[in-house]
Amino acid sequence: MKKSLFIIPISLIVHILIINLTLYVYTPETYLNVFSIVYYNIAWLITTYSLNFYPTARRDGFMTNLKSFIKLFLIYGLVYFTSFVFFGLNSYSTPYLFLAYLQICALLTLFRVLFYLARNLYRKRGYNTTRVVVIGRDRNLPKLKRIFDNPQYGYSYMGYFDNSTVESESCLGDIESSFNYIFENNVEEVYCMASKLSKAEIQYVMKIADNSLKRIKIIPDNKELFSSAMSIELYGAVPILNLRASPLDLDYSNMIKRIFDILISSFAIVFVLSWLTPLVYILMKIDSKGPLFFKQQRHGVNRDVFWCYKFRSMAKSTTSDTQMATKNDVRVTKLGRILRKTSIDELPQFFNVLMGDMSVVGPRPHMVVHTQEYENSVDRYLVRHFIKPGITGLAQIQGCRGEILDRSDIVNRVRYDIFYMEKWSLALDAKIVFLTIYNAIKGEAKAY
Repeated sequence: MKKSLFIIPISLIVHILIINLTLYVYTPETYLNVFSIVYYNIAWLITTYSLNFYPTARRDGFMTNLKSFIKLFLIYGLVYFTSFVFFGLNSYSTPYLFLAYLQICALLTLFRVLFYLARNLYRKRGYNTTRVVVIGRDRNLPKLKRIFDNPQYGYSYMGYFDNSTVESESCLGDIESSFNYIFENNVEEVYCMASKLSKAEIQYVMKIADNSLKRIKIIPDNKELFSSAMSIELYGAVPILNLRASPLDLDYSNMIKRIFDILISSFAIVFVLSWLTPLVYILMKIDSKGPLFFKQQRHGVNRDVFWCYKFRSMAKSTTSDTQMATKNDVRVTKLGRILRKTSIDELPQFFNVLMGDMSVVGPRPHMVVHTQEYENSVDRYLVRHFIKPGITGLAQIQGCRGEILDRSDIVNRVRYDIFYMEKWSLALDAKIVFLTIYNAIKGEAKAY
């Protein structure tokens, strides 16, 4: 799904600027107290985060978010007026402060209106669109098509597939031919009419989607379909089942996770890698020949290939890009055993995090050759590629790391990775980071 990653950060910055400039103009005494400035800005961030204010679905508009906008103004208004009592700023009358706050509300509303107008114009020109098809044709198709045909929502409706003999310009063929079309035309979202497909067919479509990085949504009937990650969305009056819903589908969650990644990786680079790198370099030159860093192509989000960096822990070999490290591996150097046992060899990946190829927490990226192997042999393996790979992850703190000896090893990793994607939270990331550090200090049996 195409996303405009800068929309929410820009909106947040503009809102903060509006609040601060208005307060500076109307209540300059406020800016003589640094604590009050911090208070207004932190309070805005906390309030908007609590109300989940910034994430907007593709079909949202100004009126659909009006209720949350009013709620935000009421709560932040209480924060605003409380501050003048809390910080002892009593030189302004209550009516004057009320007019100043109305000015803030008016400017924020104006920007919101202009934002949606600009977004709609942007989409009408063909940008920020998502290519969709429908499998099956029932009474919900015309209703759904009206949603897709609305240029403000940014969908590019390709057509539908159905086994009926009804002729239509938007009919692309029978259901069996839909899969080839989806792959050949880079369709991003697939909508299935449950009333026109058997339970077995829907399960087959779900399996195909999970193993090919396609988003699938179900227009339900009375079939029994359950999934731990399932959520219901309304497209007008049409209920849609999203079978791979994740908190990270929200732009706001992605922004919070990205800020977390930048802070953690910056801290690690400045306060750890800055002195550790030259130390490892000296020890490595004494221990073995070869470069300081080892780089290898790995598969990241949406199966995109990127260069993953590590401190070199092995002697140069022809099997480095195809064979994982094994117990008592002769390729591992003396220094390399220490680096791998303490996970220090993974630390250069903080540069990958800072560049945006990886996250601090997420599914571990695998070698390209292993991805090609597992995507054909392990069910739902590619689901883990809906999010960025991580330096550490839920699977790793549960002991699922290192050499893959049995099929259950990779199956369990995939299960943990999918669970993490479905249940993500900032608190979960923090817990995984803490347990990763704890395990590195304690030492892990499979770290070799």
